[in-house]
Amino acid sequence: MLLLKNAFPLQVGIGLTANTFLLLSRILTLFLDHRPKPHDLLTGNLALVHILMLLTMLFLSPGPFESLRFQNDVKCQALFYLSRVMRGLSICTTCLLSMLQAVTISPSSSWLGRFKQKSRRYVIHSLLFLWILCLSFSCNLLLFTVAASNVTQTQELSFGNYCSLSSARYLRWSLFFMLALLRDVSFVGGMLLSSVYMVTLLFRHQRRSQHLHNMSLSPSISPEKRATQIILLLVSFFVVMYWVDLIISFCSIVLLAHGPVMLGFQALVVNVYPTISPFVIIIFDKGIISTLQNMEQKGYRFLTK
Repeated sequence: MLLLKNAFPLQVGIGLTANTFLLLSRILTLFLDHRPKPHDLLTGNLALVHILMLLTMLFLSPGPFESLRFQNDVKCQALFYLSRVMRGLSICTTCLLSMLQAVTISPSSSWLGRFKQKSRRYVIHSLLFLWILCLSFSCNLLLFTVAASNVTQTQELSFGNYCSLSSARYLRWSLFFMLALLRDVSFVGGMLLSSVYMVTLLFRHQRRSQHLHNMSLSPSISPEKRATQIILLLVSFFVVMYWVDLIISFCSIVLLAHGPVMLGFQALVVNVYPTISPFVIIIFDKGIISTLQNMEQKGYRFLTK
């Protein structure tokens, strides 16, 4: 338990720093470019979602805020609601990012290729729809979540250190939970389908272009192929961590293991993707790397004057 308390703030701190940097870089791109790329809008939204997700999990899990004692139902409701909304938006935005890249690399003659020119407008509308969808799916937590001190030990199902769910409301909450799970599984399925489609297109393109490259030369990777590899890496990592979290949740429900150690370990697993994903985007994004190099050069020139 002491190890979890020490590891969780470190994980959240690293994730907040990386996501904040990614979000600021996307905001800067938005101001400098009057027509930002749809991928920039989605990765910026993903960074914002992960910042809010990490902050709420910081309050709900063991750590430096353990002494606050959320005895108020409103605080528990707000924190659980926000955490579930952000988790759902993380799944939906990653799926939308994967589907958008599948459209981007599709041949113009294909059915998906027809949406290339309208992708920016569709992305904005899709983001608004996803926010409304996740806000509505998690509204049940505003009705069913209570502070742990307001229910007896035999009437509570703990979902955190200080917030619980009354067993009298558990059946109704289970219905909303199954609907949310169906939503999540649908979007994960969309990720997998779009990823398989992108892998197939990349494989076909590689086979067709092999005879165009000299084996003694190292062909440069196109921006579209680089972006596709980044998103495939993100989706693969997300799917693995999602199933690990699902297995842990299933085992904790079956074994009735809702103790602080299990909850703390599950929180660490849930936050792995929000913590690692901004690093994957930053490291492989040439625009961010070039911006960092320019800032480094300007800083060096300023210091050497």
